[in-house]
Amino acid sequence: MDPRIRSLYRNLLFMGKEYPVSSGGYPKFRRQLKQAFQKSIVESEEDLQNALSRGDYITKELEALYFLTRYREMKRRYGEDS
Repeated sequence: MDPRIRSLYRNLLFMGKEYPVSSGGYPKFRRQLKQAFQKSIVESEEDLQNALSRGDYITKELEALYFLTRYREMKRRYGEDS
């Protein structure tokens, strides 16, 4: 296995620990991540690059989801008057 793929998988697993409980939480995230990695077939360098870029996109989307969740929670706590 390519070390870049292993690194991406570990990074996504780490980020999945903050996955919202209302959406299934970490167990659901881990299960879906594992299925996605097993289903993805990489036969050439081009496939590898596409898979890595797709993984980076997912990482950025998760970061955006977490920032938005934190922002909404702060807004709820401190109100709109601030």
